[in-house]
Amino acid sequence: MSLKDKIASILFGSQAENENAVKEPGTEREQPRDESAEVPSFAVEDPSLIKLPGEHPLLQLYGLRRKEAGALPAPRLCMDEDGVLPEELIRREKGRLQNALKNVCNFRLRSMKSNATRRKKDEEEAEREPEGLDALPWFFVSSNKLYAWVMVFPPTGEGQELTRETFYQALKEQGIVYGVNERLADRLSHDDHRYFNLFLIAQGKPAFDGKNGNIVDYFPRVVERILTVDEYDQVDYTALNLIHNVKEGQEICRLIRPTEGEPGRTVLDQEIPAKSGKSVSLPKGRNTEISEDGDALVALADGHVEFTGRSFQVKPVLDIPGNVDFSTGNIKFLGDVNIKGDVLTGFTVRAMGSIWIGGVIEAGSTVEAGGDLTVVKGILGDGTTTVRAQRCVFSKYIENATIYVRENLQTDAIINGGIYCDGEVLVRSGRGVIMGGRVWAATKVSAATVGSKSERRTSIVLGGLPCTSFEREQVRRELKELEIEHERLECQPDSPVKASLLSKVRMKLSTTELRLQQLEEDLQEVKKTLGSKEEEGRLECGVAYAGTEIRFGEEAIRLHREERQCIAKMVCGEIVVM
Repeated sequence: MSLKDKIASILFGSQAENENAVKEPGTEREQPRDESAEVPSFAVEDPSLIKLPGEHPLLQLYGLRRKEAGALPAPRLCMDEDGVLPEELIRREKGRLQNALKNVCNFRLRSMKSNATRRKKDEEEAEREPEGLDALPWFFVSSNKLYAWVMVFPPTGEGQELTRETFYQALKEQGIVYGVNERLADRLSHDDHRYFNLFLIAQGKPAFDGKNGNIVDYFPRVVERILTVDEYDQVDYTALNLIHNVKEGQEICRLIRPTEGEPGRTVLDQEIPAKSGKSVSLPKGRNTEISEDGDALVALADGHVEFTGRSFQVKPVLDIPGNVDFSTGNIKFLGDVNIKGDVLTGFTVRAMGSIWIGGVIEAGSTVEAGGDLTVVKGILGDGTTTVRAQRCVFSKYIENATIYVRENLQTDAIINGGIYCDGEVLVRSGRGVIMGGRVWAATKVSAATVGSKSERRTSIVLGGLPCTSFEREQVRRELKELEIEHERLECQPDSPVKASLLSKVRMKLSTTELRLQQLEEDLQEVKKTLGSKEEEGRLECGVAYAGTEIRFGEEAIRLHREERQCIAKMVCGEIVVM
């Protein structure tokens, strides 16, 4: 501070002191506190708070009341002070509430102006009538009628203050009679902060729909047919667990009954209907029954539980403790078959369900499964061995055998096999080798090694309809044999025996020709349905040796050198090996 300023300060005092001396207490206008300035920048904005623009009619009413009453708390419009309302409800009702509040405030401002104008026109009548407007409790009800808010507008002039009686009378006139917060209602008649604040005055009771019935399964509906490879790159074919045995009287699944709905109530004392849960039925199938209390599905016999897509059924299980040989004979069974030993040469096993074989399938045998086929030790054929499965085949190895499988095939090795698979052929575990023979898969062939260093011919066919084509080949072969038999019988001298045999052969010929015709029609129809997908497929292998033939439909290539990390697929009508 300069010397001149110090002298002026001593003589006349500081500028701040002079300004304070001039101002009289109570003469400066109290500025409303900016609450938003006190909120830290990191605070999360409350979605239930309603912010009003500066020109909002509520703020005009607030200003007029402040002139009359002096100090008055700033308006606070919070739809959910206790944090109990759903956010979705607040977002939905916030806009409606703002529009309704603006309309009622404008109406009250117009009423105040018209009252003042009428007093000026007729002063004598204004002296006789009370000046101003009474306190007004204004209610807002949510669109679902479950919540009601109230805002109390203060009286103007000589208007009447809000009382408990007038507040409850206003509630009754609005029809808000259920779920009213009576403690809050009583407090609003004398609370200092009752004006220009929003309060949740009533809450209804929401309706609760009943829960639907449910079924708890004790057996899987979908059986995972995935083999796991251990750290030694080996697969344990005994641990597939494709067969789930059940005892007679054992529960297969249990019913959880639906619950009744609980009706609700609006703040206007109107009932909100509730839906009761839907009931479900137990999936009762063959060899099962519903318990006496109707809450459980139990097995009628020992067997294997299987879900067919609509119901649980119990298939009988035939256990063969040893080999299929002369002690058992050929086996034809309607359920599942568990064979602890081998299927010996020349014997046949047919089952409507799944077949599990703990040993091997020997040369000259025939095995047909309506479900899955698992051969723990492998299939050792002689070129005449035939295996069919309507689902998946799992085998340790396959050698010199013809395999027909509707879904996927997984094994450690295929040697001179004839494979027809409508799904994927996976030969990745163990040796992971496909050597010799023909493997035809509709979607994919994946192997560690295809072919051999000696360039042994190995054919990989991809895409198309392997199983249907296999059936057609079988029928054609059967038809050719019948034609040869028919020609042989025609050359023999006439006799009653010849006539009888010819009649039987002609009947078989006619039936076989019809079967072949039907297969040809089905094949053409499926080809039209598949369209370009007929030649889709993919070969994946770690090593493909020279001599390997890869075919897609009519297109075929033969490898003339070793390919590593080989991928073959059809691109723009050509076979590409990468």
